[in-house]
Amino acid sequence: MSTRKSVLLSALLLALSSPGSFAAPPQPLERQTLPANDGWASLPTAALPSGTTGGSAADAIRVHDVSDRNALVAALSFPDPTPKIIRITGMIDANVDDAGNPLTCADYARPDPQSATPYSLDAFLAAYDPAVWGRVNPSGPLERARVASAAAQQARVRIRVPANTTIVGVGRGAGLRGAWVDIRPSSTSGNQPMNVIVRNLSFVDTYDCFPQWAPTDGAEGNWNSLYDAISVRNSTHVWIDHNAFLDIDTADSTQPSFFGRLYQVHDGLVDVTNESDLVTVSWNLLANHDKAMLFGSSDGAVADRGKLRVTLHHNLFHDLGQRVPRVRYGQVHVYNNQYSLTPDGAQTYGYSWGAGIEGQIYAQNNHFLMPVAVTPDLFVERFNGTALQAQGTLLNGFTRHSEVDVVAAFNATSATPLQPNVAWTPTLYRRIDPTWSVPLTVILGAGPYK
Repeated sequence: MSTRKSVLLSALLLALSSPGSFAAPPQPLERQTLPANDGWASLPTAALPSGTTGGSAADAIRVHDVSDRNALVAALSFPDPTPKIIRITGMIDANVDDAGNPLTCADYARPDPQSATPYSLDAFLAAYDPAVWGRVNPSGPLERARVASAAAQQARVRIRVPANTTIVGVGRGAGLRGAWVDIRPSSTSGNQPMNVIVRNLSFVDTYDCFPQWAPTDGAEGNWNSLYDAISVRNSTHVWIDHNAFLDIDTADSTQPSFFGRLYQVHDGLVDVTNESDLVTVSWNLLANHDKAMLFGSSDGAVADRGKLRVTLHHNLFHDLGQRVPRVRYGQVHVYNNQYSLTPDGAQTYGYSWGAGIEGQIYAQNNHFLMPVAVTPDLFVERFNGTALQAQGTLLNGFTRHSEVDVVAAFNATSATPLQPNVAWTPTLYRRIDPTWSVPLTVILGAGPYK
């Protein structure tokens, strides 16, 4: 047998035997808890000595089967800390009215509350064209109407998740369309042990009907959106596992450009901000999106120091433009992930690992499958960060001859180099697979139903 075939066969056997991928679950999905040593979310604390358990201990009366928005919101409406399990069947659309009828962007449009000036995109574009308005932030009746319209959509698509909750998909096709799942306590200072598990769901087309025009964002301005597929804010102990995050009907390729910039209706897929801590993101598929994962919302958020500890492992990152992840302040372990780009995806690729202020990314045994034009120096971007540690990275191959030193490649092309070592060493992991096995293991195992 050839060496190449032997390597591929070994990888397949490893994937088939992987407990994270195919082993029969010892108990129903909704009753499972995060295993010990499975990333930062497994860290025992005084509040949660068993780590992240979600709603696994819920009594039968707190187990809810839901298949529409109203039932989902009702099931999550208990703010008390009693454990609860939400089992989602089918695809739930968040952009519907109370009777379940679909809502379009036009249905959310609201007038300016001061002048009653109605909102319309055409009127907005005419009023705030930089050639007419200049390069200052919009203000006045149409901007107030846009804000009111955005608030109307947010009231429908934002799904709040209380503490001690497990949300799982049941069967193929289970998921949320157009929803913003907001994991956040009622308090917006400090953090609380939310203890939330989200598994086996597809998050599709989370979009903002009313993006904000920011004319001073960059040299040419940008359209900025709200609504992440999942946001984790002021929360600790969150496990996001075996989900898919996709843009389909609202893909960037289908959106127009206004003022010379893409009319961006998407924000993040999984963002962790506002002093959140102890999060594990594992075995997920994230695809066809620009801004994937932001850990830390601003350089000025100094309360994030000592927090934002996140683990990313065995995720499939396909055709993502940037933020995979972008990190401020946090200690983030990024290991055994598969990064891939198609030629089309390469056209809009920015970077994968963003080194933000005081961020400490420790990247181990990740595999990149990239077009030739996407060289290792492009995998990293520096945003006031000083260090990033990467080892065992393979590019377009399975042997040591394919290993690349990502930080050295970045430093060779950057006026401000990054230090190749960070001030911590990961210890919370069940196993770290050899990099050559990552493509098959992750491609076969990541995403829902696996």
